[in-house]
Amino acid sequence: MTLRTGHIGLNVTDLDRSLAFYRDVLGFTAIGEGKEEGRRYAFLGDGESLVLTLWQQAEAAFAGDRAGLHHLAFEADSIERVRQYEQALRTDGVDFAHEGVVAHREGSASGGIFFHDPDGTRLEISVPSGADGAPAPVEAAPTCGFF
Repeated sequence: MTLRTGHIGLNVTDLDRSLAFYRDVLGFTAIGEGKEEGRRYAFLGDGESLVLTLWQQAEAAFAGDRAGLHHLAFEADSIERVRQYEQALRTDGVDFAHEGVVAHREGSASGGIFFHDPDGTRLEISVPSGADGAPAPVEAAPTCGFF
C-alpha cells in the first residue's frame, strides 16, 4: 500500500490570526469554518482540494523540542514564486529562520524559504529545482532539519 498526505491539521491559539495568515498571506482559500464557541476551526484549500485544517485548541505556541510536527513544507511551481512569497511574508513581518532563499544542502538545485507562522510553527516554501547557487546555511545537515 502506498500512502500520500491528504491534508494537514494544525492546532492554533488564535483562529482569526492564523486564518488571516494562511488565507491572506499564503493565499489559501477558506472552504469551511466552524464558529461555535469552544469548537472553532477552518478548512483551507488550494482551489481543488482540502490542504490544511486549523483547529483553535492550543493554549501555547509551537514547541520544536517536543515530539510531533517538525515543519510543514509547501512546494511552489518556480523559484520566482518562492521569491514572491518571501516578499509578501516580509511585508507581513514574518519571522524567518534563514536569510532569503537557501539551498536544501550545499550544491543543491532545490531550496526555498524557511519561516514561522503566527504560532511559531516552522514552515517551508521550496522548489525541487531553480535554487542553484543559493547558499546552504549549514554545511553538514539538511537546511530543513535544524531551524
